Formats: sequence, C-alpha cells, structure tokens
Amino acid sequence: MELRIEHVLTDHPFAGEVVRRLRRAGHVAVFVGGAVRDLILAELRGERCAVQDVDIATSASPDEVKRLFADQRVVLVGESFGVVVVVDPGGRSYEVATFRTERGYSDGRRPDEVQWGDLADDVRRRDFTVNGLVATLEGEVIDLVGGLSDLRAGLVRAIGDPATRFAEDRLRMLRAVRFACQLGFAIEDGTARAIRDHAPRITTVSWERIRDEILRILRTARSGEGIRALADLGLLEHVLPEIAALRGVPQPAEYHPEGDVFEHTVAALRAADGLWDDPRLKLALLFHDVGKPSALERSGGENMGGHCGLGADIAARALARLRLPNREIEWVAHLVREHMRVACLPEMGVGKQVRLLGEGEDDAYPLADLTRRFPLFADLLRLVVCDAEASVHRARAWLPLLARAVELLVHLRRIQGIRCARDLLTGDDLLAMGLRPGPRVREVLEFVHERILAGEIATRAEALALARALVWGQR
Repeated sequence: MELRIEHVLTDHPFAGEVVRRLRRAGHVAVFVGGAVRDLILAELRGERCAVQDVDIATSASPDEVKRLFADQRVVLVGESFGVVVVVDPGGRSYEVATFRTERGYSDGRRPDEVQWGDLADDVRRRDFTVNGLVATLEGEVIDLVGGLSDLRAGLVRAIGDPATRFAEDRLRMLRAVRFACQLGFAIEDGTARAIRDHAPRITTVSWERIRDEILRILRTARSGEGIRALADLGLLEHVLPEIAALRGVPQPAEYHPEGDVFEHTVAALRAADGLWDDPRLKLALLFHDVGKPSALERSGGENMGGHCGLGADIAARALARLRLPNREIEWVAHLVREHMRVACLPEMGVGKQVRLLGEGEDDAYPLADLTRRFPLFADLLRLVVCDAEASVHRARAWLPLLARAVELLVHLRRIQGIRCARDLLTGDDLLAMGLRPGPRVREVLEFVHERILAGEIATRAEALALARALVWGQR
C-alpha cells in the first residue's frame, strides 16, 4: 500500500528533514505509531487526516541521533530506552526512538533489559497490530504484523501472544479499550479473552496511569461503549468498582425503560458522545447516579432519596483514588450533588435560581456568554440534558430549563449582576445593627440577598430597611 505521506510533510516539514538526515548518515529511518495508523485509516475511509504528532524510529543509536542533530535542541526523555526528542526551530517536538528489543517485565510496566535491534524486532515488541505499521519517506507502508488487515476489519488485536503483551505492560488492557473507542473498532476475541484473564492485575498499575487512560476513553465519541467494554472485560470492577456496583440496581420502569442504573449511566454517556468531549463533564455523568445503591439500601429498598449527596461523596473518594486534582474533584462532586436540584429550577424562587446560576461565576466574561460566565451552571445544564435523554423524560425535562436559563440572563442584566446583592448589604452592616456574630447573620443575609436577586429590592436603603426589620423583629 502506498501512503500519501505529503499530508504529513506539509504540516510537519521538519519530520521529513529528520528522516532524510538519518538516511544520509546511512541509517534506516521510518515513520511509526499513531500517525501512520491514522493516515492509513483516513485513506481507507476516504477522509483527510490532520496528524498532530509524528514519531520516528531508526537504526541510529541515541548518541548518533544527538550528534546528527547537534544544531537543534535535543531533549533526553528516555535515553536508556533509546528515545530522544528533537525540537525543530519553531518549537515542535519529534520523538526519535532507536529500534530495540525488550526482555523481562518484572514490574508489569518497564522492561528489565533493552537491546538495540532492527525494524522487525522493534515492531514486534509493540502493543497492537494497528500500531505496528510503519511508513517510509516515500509513502511505502511496511506491515510485518497484519496491521493492514486489522485496520480494514476494524479490529484491535495484540501483536503476537496477547497474554505476553499484557504481562509486559498491564496498562495495555485499558489501552485496548481506548483504541477501540477512539477508532470505532472491536477488540479481537483472543485479545479480549486475555484481558479477562489478566484483568485483576490492572491494579498493579499506578492510579495516575489508570486515570489517564480512563480520561482518554471519556474524551472519545464512544465513551458509553467504552464503559460497557470495561465492565464486560472485567476491568471496571477493579478500576471503578463504584460504577461496576450499579449493575443490577433496579429503577422504576415507567421513568427508566432503558434498564438498571448502570444501563442508564451508559445511555447518559452515549447522549453526551458526539456532542461534548469534555472529560470532566463525562466524569460527572459517569458518577451522577453512583449514590443510588446506597440510597436504596438506606431506605430499606423504598426509594433513592438523597442519592445526589451520597453520590457526590462517593465520586470525591473515587476521584481522589485516581489522583485527580482537588479542583477537578470538587467540580465533579458539585455537578453530582446539584444535578437533581437544577432539574427543579423552574419551581424555585427567583433568588434561589440566581444563587444556583451564580456558583462558580467568572465575571471576566459578559453575562450573555453563559458557558464561560457561569461554567458550573452550564455544565449542570449539559448534565441534565444527557440525564433526561437517557430516560423517558427526554426534551420535556430539559427544554424548560434552557428557556428559564435565558430568562435568568435577562433578569441578571436588569438587576446588574449577582454582585449587586453583596454590594447592597454585608455582614458588617448587620453587626452594626447590633446582631451578634453567629448563624443568624447568615440567615438574614441570605434572606435579604434573595429579595435583591429576585429584583424586589433595588437600593441599599431598601436592603438596610428590610435587614433592620428582621434584626429588630428577632430581639
């Protein structure tokens, strides 16, 4: 097969220079990895592919690569494994790796021994056949592992013995699911069997690496299928046991004809797939009903009341285990905690609506830019859309919310923004009236602020008058 490599060289001219310079020095040099795979797949589908990263494999040793590119910036990212990065004059990086063989993987991640080899050795040590394709500077595709036939068949297949590949690096089990989601492929039967056999060993991989693969799965347009595949392959119960526990948890059929809580969660992710690829939103969807089993047990099987608060706590613990940054954990937990509350937005008082809208407000953006001015609220709306689309309610549940959100923006322009409430009355004002520090200060502030946010109070004098009435009436 001939590949139109000019598509790569147009966007990455220095990649061509790297290969040419290595070849002029008498070395073999080829393009490898995802760029080759994606270019071939695009040609098979009659599409154009914009390659982001270009990797190069060569017979040159790392020392020789450094010598040949002494005029460029060279970064040593994995010299003991034969990997250096050459940086072009514009700052773009190209990974250049020496052909190698690897032996012994005592930690299930890194080889105990690395030796330089030839192209065939290098290809056969890789993970999946579709990632084992290489291309020359002239566009000739070299296939030593059957990657072309698997690309045409839409299969993710381990190179050689799948059990050996997964023993070498257990993270490859999650990577198989990620590539299946990313490419729209199925996992080949023998590879899937090996994953099921090795699934309990996935927890020997660091949680940071597990987290990164889960997030990559969620970024794809098939995250719902990815979570189902993790469950079917026996991986979910080890990496996300909280989500695996949703299988078999019943829901009222009149509201959830899609099935149990797990099926509903997958359906909600599917609703987001193709619309939004934000992994933070997808995490919130993944965990939005995770509190239902606990709520059901707490009520003696009667109902799932309180599942949002329970779910927020469960999500926070699970994401801490995955080593997510605290700010991301708090964001996801907030979405899980509030997703039922925002669904009731039209029934709330205006003041409470504005308060919910304003959590996480970024006033660097104009009021009309809802998604950036009120990012938490925008994510809550997106979550509710997907949640409703995964149930019997569908648009009947989320259309009124969007309509009310637009009305709230108009209302906010009229009352000049949420900060107006804090400007008109503060806690210091209440203390000056003689109210002692304590819970009552917050109660009065919230009551007056809600009247301001509802548009019932427009001046500081009116705010102070209402506060005095509340304070003195309490004495």
